[in-house]
Amino acid sequence: MESNLAIKCTNLYKRYPLYSGDAERLKGLFLPFYKPQEFTALSGINLEFKKGEIVGLIGLNGSGKSTLASIISGITYATSGIVEVDGEVNMLSANAGMENQLTGIQNIDYKCLLLGFSKLETERMKEDIIEFADIGVHINQPLRTYSSGMRSRLGFAISVHMNPDILIIDEALAVGDNSFTDKCLNKMEEFKTKGKTILFVSHAVGQMQNFCDKVVWLNKGKVIGVEIPEKILMPYCGFAREFNAMTHEERIEFTPILKKYQEKYL
Repeated sequence: MESNLAIKCTNLYKRYPLYSGDAERLKGLFLPFYKPQEFTALSGINLEFKKGEIVGLIGLNGSGKSTLASIISGITYATSGIVEVDGEVNMLSANAGMENQLTGIQNIDYKCLLLGFSKLETERMKEDIIEFADIGVHINQPLRTYSSGMRSRLGFAISVHMNPDILIIDEALAVGDNSFTDKCLNKMEEFKTKGKTILFVSHAVGQMQNFCDKVVWLNKGKVIGVEIPEKILMPYCGFAREFNAMTHEERIEFTPILKKYQEKYL
């Protein structure tokens, strides 16, 4: 992999078996020649992300955004293909790596422990994490009592203070208020100046417009296009509006073409 690349995906596929019940699941476990029906979440993905880039991943629900992010972060594995990653990866989603029964403070200790930090290193970071999260007395309350916004604040605060080479943000900012979102975006700009890579998985095209260097559009597990925000976000929004007006049968058969939507909406 070239030295300027942080991530390279080559001919990436991810398939999930579809079982109709427990009996069929047992067949899949114990009968080596039994092949259940499969769902293809990713199909032939070829992408490269440079060091220091902020890249948006857009697509309708079920398009493969979170699956791709999970494979890059090592949470799950590709069925076939190659993923090369240069650096430490930290993935942030609203509930990733945190336990409902633990308090905010305990979750900081827990997640730092999972990531290999010593108790001394954790103590050095803890006050900065608490200050960044800014959730007040709730830091001493169980996570199960948190709103989705408070979970997001704590999760983001922990992740950015881990100082990863690659940060993947999966819809975690969608539940934050505007002031916290601005704080997060400023922190990501700081990461960018340090040469770190950020993947931004979201439906918030407005944030991508102002923040991302390029955007990847996924649909039904395939890459529709990779472009700068100005050349892909409006065509994607136009497609999303048209798709919502389609019948179920039309949606199944339809695959968007970036060039056609660029000609129509730009």
